[in-house]
Amino acid sequence: MYLEHFGLREMPFSLTPDTDFFYRYGAWQEALDVLIVALRGGEGFIKISGEVGTGKTLLCRKLLASIGEDEFVTAWLPNPCLTPAALRMALADELGIRYPRNQGQHRLLTRINEALIDINASGRRVVVLLDEAQALPGDTLEALRLLTNLETEKSKLLQVVLFGQPELDERLARPGLRQLRQRIGFSHRLRTIDRDGLPGYLAHRLRVAGYHGKPLFLTQVQAALFAASHGVPRLINILAHKSLMAAFGRGLSTVDGDCVALACRDTEGVMAPSGFLARCIRQCRLVGVPA
Repeated sequence: MYLEHFGLREMPFSLTPDTDFFYRYGAWQEALDVLIVALRGGEGFIKISGEVGTGKTLLCRKLLASIGEDEFVTAWLPNPCLTPAALRMALADELGIRYPRNQGQHRLLTRINEALIDINASGRRVVVLLDEAQALPGDTLEALRLLTNLETEKSKLLQVVLFGQPELDERLARPGLRQLRQRIGFSHRLRTIDRDGLPGYLAHRLRVAGYHGKPLFLTQVQAALFAASHGVPRLINILAHKSLMAAFGRGLSTVDGDCVALACRDTEGVMAPSGFLARCIRQCRLVGVPA
């Protein structure tokens, strides 16, 4: 596509949660620091919430890559549609526990407990990471809480990190989940990228993708991109990718305001402030950005 045209090694704005593209800025760096400190401090439950497209899955992957195997054994459960029995089976699978598929739940829980004790005795901790946690059934959340009851006299045998949309906060506010809510030692809310962070975000992803030339998104173009995306990382990626495609199609060496406008029109659900976006495009032309 446009890789050779712009001198790129790979797609800079892919939606795949590649940890090489993790942007150490603002809420993301804060969240990663909170997670690592909380896990090393032995917290039983940690919660990370954020709107759709704010980078929760990428943060989860970055956490997995950041905590050492000498400290933690990790179990990543990306599928939230689990019954309590399926949750225990998925955890057993992640911990490498061999068991008959017709194993009774009581016996399976005993084997999980034994495995957790052995791992703890080796000086490591088990961390369960659940993505899209807002979709976990209520009885599965309760089963998860009961799993964290497994502990020694000095430490928890199981630590849990919940990644979810704001609906997760709403669910945990219900009276029936107050026991789980009270066990959450640390929580963090991911925010969108602010205007000051956008230039660094774009430059970082382009640099990781192999770009070393002059800026592809000049100041007024960035303003148009920010107005259209409202700082949501997923939308920034989609619009930046389509803007580069438009620039390539027109033979441009940089992205102009018209490219951003084309990207917006091609993206379902983008409601850019038309007046502001139009002003940005006009200003792009006034400062000499190719039209």
